[in-house]
Amino acid sequence: MPTVIPPAAPDPAPPAAADPSQDTRQRATGHGIEDPAKAWTLGRLMALTPCTAPAARQILAATASTAGTTERQVTAALVGYSRGAPLPRRIERALQLAIRVARTPATEQTCGLLPSLTRASDALDRFRTSLARLHAAPADPEARRSLDDAAYTLCVLMGRRTAHEAMRAAEEYVAAPPVA
Repeated sequence: MPTVIPPAAPDPAPPAAADPSQDTRQRATGHGIEDPAKAWTLGRLMALTPCTAPAARQILAATASTAGTTERQVTAALVGYSRGAPLPRRIERALQLAIRVARTPATEQTCGLLPSLTRASDALDRFRTSLARLHAAPADPEARRSLDDAAYTLCVLMGRRTAHEAMRAAEEYVAAPPVA
C-alpha cells in the first residue's frame, strides 16, 4: 500500500508564505532552517515518517530529485496539499518512494543486548510524546529537537539504524518481551 501524507484533519497552521517565487527567508528557526515553509515541511515529514531531522532533509531532497523539481517547489506543493490543493502526481510518487526508502532497514538487524523493559517502555513513551508534539506543531524547532533526541535514544537502545525501525522494534519488544 502506498504511503501518502494523509489530509484527514487540517494540518496545524502551515506557513502563509509558501509560494516558491517568494523569498520567505527569515532568521534561523532551529536545525539550520531559515525558510518557515521548509521548517514546517521538515517537521511534518519527521512526524509522519517518523524520522530524524537529517532523514527528513534526505526525504525532501530525494523527493525533489526524483520528481525533477526543487526542494522549494516540493515544499510549496506539500503546504498547498495541507490546505486542500491536489498534490502533483510526480511529487506524490517521489515522496512515497523517498519515505519507503527511509523506512527500509539496510539489513536485517539483530540486537544481542536489549535494554530493560522499563527503559524501553520509557524511551518509547518519550518518542510517542515527542511525535505527538511535532504533529501538533510541525514548524516548532523545539518539537523537532525533542523528536530528534527521543529518536536517537530509541535507536541506540534498540540497536537500530532508523527511528522507524527502532520504534517498531521497541513496540514489539515491549508488547512481547523475550523469554529468558
